[in-house]
Amino acid sequence: MNAKLSAGLLVTVLLVTGCGGSGGGSDSATPKVGLITKTETNPFFVKMKEGAQKAAQAGGMELMSAAGKFDGDNAAQITAIENMVAAGVKGILITPSDTKAIVPAIKKARDAGVLVIALDTPTEPQEATDALFATDNLKAGELIGRYAKAAMAGEPARIATLDLAPGITVGKLRHDGFLKGFGIREGDPSVVCSQDTRGDQAKGQTAMENCLQKAPDINLVYTINEPAALGAYTALKAKGREKEVLIVSVDGGCTGVRAVQSGQIAATSQQYPLKMAEDGVKAVAAYAKGGQKPTGYTDTGVTLITDKAADGIEAEDAAFGLANCWG
Repeated sequence: MNAKLSAGLLVTVLLVTGCGGSGGGSDSATPKVGLITKTETNPFFVKMKEGAQKAAQAGGMELMSAAGKFDGDNAAQITAIENMVAAGVKGILITPSDTKAIVPAIKKARDAGVLVIALDTPTEPQEATDALFATDNLKAGELIGRYAKAAMAGEPARIATLDLAPGITVGKLRHDGFLKGFGIREGDPSVVCSQDTRGDQAKGQTAMENCLQKAPDINLVYTINEPAALGAYTALKAKGREKEVLIVSVDGGCTGVRAVQSGQIAATSQQYPLKMAEDGVKAVAAYAKGGQKPTGYTDTGVTLITDKAADGIEAEDAAFGLANCWG
């Protein structure tokens, strides 16, 4: 990348021409909307961008999109916000990499009259943005925790949690939800190992290997997402324990749902990034046309996906998951 871009910023600008109107995508009369994701390569954000493109075309708006090179690239997101405000966007949709450090840049954008909506990951505080369109990540974790409790069928649990990273709201919400759904609290002795993975498959494998060294009798693994779950599965298979350990996760990407179908993962809570972005762009379009700003939290839905039903737990099967997955 050009060395002049700060903090290794990887920015892609996509101009989407509206279905109506006489001008091209660069027409100054065409309202602009910005989308800033954590990365461009994660299938979750690829699907989110797809949803934004679709809604922008339908709403006659230009879409500007930007992303950092890695999850946590806060400097890139700050620069993207500044560039978008300078370009005259009516609204910015953002999945914040650092939920606290991004807040001052968001405040400057809002002070300049730009509508800012968080997608997927709330800022800290949540009120730092005008609105939030996201999965209820606490509920997603709770669903998978309730499923795990039922699937264990009374067997004493020896739990490993493969989490995201410190300071990222979505990871904490899912973790806390899992504990709540399982019926335990932080510090419960049944949780014998907790490791951070940043949602990465290789890091998930290493984390699981570390946990197995610490507690070889682990029989339940909760993971922040399915890449981490597949990493855990690889580590367990290397020890010949893949059929003895229940793995549950959150996300609902196509690769993850196929892993549910194959039995590598017992269940996952599926979320819907395309809907988050579509709804966000529609809100910006309405605001640009003189409508009111959206406020508060809009739940974009979550569904438990499994082919191994557990008593009393409402779920859909992997076929449903594949019909609604991303990636």
